[in-house]
Amino acid sequence: MSSRLPLITTAERRHRLGRRHRLAPSARAATVVEAADSVVALHATDAATVFLSARARLTAGGPAAVEQALYEDVSLVRLLSMRNTLFAVSAELAPYVDSSTARAIAVKERRSLLKHLDEDGQGLDARWLAAAETAALDALDALGPTTGSQLSAAVPALRQKITIGRGKKYETQTGVATRVIRLLAADGRIRRDRPRGSWTSSQYRWVHTEPWPPVPAAEARAEIAGRWLHAYGPATEADLKWWTGWTLTDVRKALAAVGPDQVLLEDGSTALVSPGDTGPEPAPEPWAALLPALDPTGMGWTDRGFHLDPAHKAALFDYAGNIGPTVWWNGEIVGGWAQRSDGEVVWRLLGSPGRGAEQAIAAEAARLASWVGDARITPRFRTPLERELVA
Repeated sequence: MSSRLPLITTAERRHRLGRRHRLAPSARAATVVEAADSVVALHATDAATVFLSARARLTAGGPAAVEQALYEDVSLVRLLSMRNTLFAVSAELAPYVDSSTARAIAVKERRSLLKHLDEDGQGLDARWLAAAETAALDALDALGPTTGSQLSAAVPALRQKITIGRGKKYETQTGVATRVIRLLAADGRIRRDRPRGSWTSSQYRWVHTEPWPPVPAAEARAEIAGRWLHAYGPATEADLKWWTGWTLTDVRKALAAVGPDQVLLEDGSTALVSPGDTGPEPAPEPWAALLPALDPTGMGWTDRGFHLDPAHKAALFDYAGNIGPTVWWNGEIVGGWAQRSDGEVVWRLLGSPGRGAEQAIAAEAARLASWVGDARITPRFRTPLERELVA
């Protein structure tokens, strides 16, 4: 039966990355929002990743263009969402991400904090928490964009200390400010604004905002699944479950709502694509890309065999499975890169892609160095190759 399915070759899967992820020069995006939407969401755990992932996909514009989208137009927003991880998504997509994923995380966050408050034994409860949240929002209204430490200074309740694991080996005392701020952000009542320092900083200021308009959860998950399948297909049910962090039941319902087509891959396995998306994918022009740690193109699947030689995984991933800075040639990871303390962008190839590839990679490294300017990039999750290159 599988032999009658449309075949999508490994080469065509790589072609899709060049075009759909806007990495080939002719496919690059005109705006930051287009760049983010092309891969559904940009990883934002590391502040620099949002900027460098957008850079790799843009025709023009420096860090200021990304800052404009994040902090002035607010057309790109950070949400705690898929896999309980921080992502940056377009404002258009944000209500779907919120309803499909972030709402459930917010419920768990609130339940966890209330449990810790109860176990602490100081009489702090849901009423106290609601009052602390209201006081924090009132302070933001009065102060404007405010850092967490400034907010704690302005709101006495946020300076409260509680004990986690009282009487146990891991007993520790901690402040509630970070937990309350995280909860307000998960609920969509505050958002991250321009940080202290440069665009590489994660010391965000916070502003009061309105929660995202509700979307039925099933509709939201179907929207996310459809967009993800267009960007990352061919892909599997397991890939989508991993990428979203949804339950298997929710994944299957979302896919059923999308109605994907099944295709055959070169290794004899099957995968899913968007409805009707089974035709051949023309090759874009040859392209090189230097993608940052946690870039979506490297983190879209559980099985990355079509673009990554398994022998190279140990050098390019950390112990927790986070991908580091990577060098790509025509849809395949061929090495890694790093920035040294003097600003030099250096890279190492893990194979022999050829002279033309090396020249294109050198040109892309120069483009990256020019874009970064005086900023210094140190990934939050260090990988063996990145450390070696810096040293």
